[in-house]
Amino acid sequence: MATGSGHRRAEIAMTEAEVFRFIHDGRVCVLASIGPDGLPDPLPMWYLTDESGRIAMRTYAKSQKVLNLRRDPRVSVLIEDGSRYAELRGVQLTGSVRLVDDDPELVVEIWTGLMVKYEGLSDSEAFAFAAVAREKAASQVVLLLEPTKVVSWDHRKLAGP
Repeated sequence: MATGSGHRRAEIAMTEAEVFRFIHDGRVCVLASIGPDGLPDPLPMWYLTDESGRIAMRTYAKSQKVLNLRRDPRVSVLIEDGSRYAELRGVQLTGSVRLVDDDPELVVEIWTGLMVKYEGLSDSEAFAFAAVAREKAASQVVLLLEPTKVVSWDHRKLAGP
């Protein structure tokens, strides 16, 4: 028996371009890995996107999230926005994370990019930060999200014209 919920879900789904823009403009994602006890381990993360839509994050190599991802790379990532029901928007990406710990220049690139996006570093500040990041890159890991499923919603589409 159909309930009509599938039709409503289709009404509020974002287009591919809207998903890309929403992810690109987002500020914090919630990365849910699988903890050592088998339960979800959700954590807020800063992230970057590039033209291809790749999502990249950075963290300490010895962090619990990296231990979780080495054991099981499957994740769910949530990016959301809106303070009232009629404004709720979000994208949930499920897939796996590829850990990159053997490319110090990628660590520096991602870490510096995060500092530009979130801390507003100028070009000269970013250049100076990259030198510091290069010295600490060996203790860092880049997380590259490889999504296999994307689900989106934008309740603002329910309001009509």
